[in-house]
Amino acid sequence: MRLTTVCERSKRIAQQELRINERIRIPRVRVVAADGAQVGIIDTLEALELAQEQDLDLVEVAPQADPPVCRIMDYGKFKYEQAVRQREARKKQSLVVVKEMKMRPKIDRHDYETKKGHVVRFLHDGAKVKVTIMFRGREMVHPELGRKLLDRLSEDVVEIAKVDVPPKLDGRNMTMVLAPYKEAITHRPSAERLKEPLAADSQPAPARSEPAAIQPARPIKVTRAEGG
Repeated sequence: MRLTTVCERSKRIAQQELRINERIRIPRVRVVAADGAQVGIIDTLEALELAQEQDLDLVEVAPQADPPVCRIMDYGKFKYEQAVRQREARKKQSLVVVKEMKMRPKIDRHDYETKKGHVVRFLHDGAKVKVTIMFRGREMVHPELGRKLLDRLSEDVVEIAKVDVPPKLDGRNMTMVLAPYKEAITHRPSAERLKEPLAADSQPAPARSEPAAIQPARPIKVTRAEGG
């Protein structure tokens, strides 16, 4: 028989629909007192009387047992504490967000430093960063340039992040995922801020469009009024 911990049993009890008091229609049950003491196998009606004498509820906590196990408890308090634990668990859940930073294999020094700054900021915010090297045309002949750039970035942020997913070539892109160390996370912004797109200056600048040609103004046609 597989032994379960108290936490596992409590979690299972919380997830299933429990039968309480008069909804328990089995003739005999194994009863556990409010303090955890074993009462034994008794008639269900007698177990209900024990619970009512203490102004508590009889709750079926293990219906699959033979006979089913019931516990005397304050069911309202149990449900309240269960809701509080669930709220606390949701608060403690870490929000894993993956931001993406795109680079070209022949990126210049200034653009690299700018994009590295965004990567560092995302890591300090607690987000993972997916770095994508985009190859175009004949750049695919030299994928080692992309690998070299990713290795350079991982070395530059080695004190605050680790390589979560090593560099790999996927079609015309090479990707790598960086994950921050817990001690490097200086603050966790709200989920709304983490879900915001990258700043405008972290994206490649759009190509400048040529100004539209200035059309000359149409001459005003003057008509001469005819005399009467």
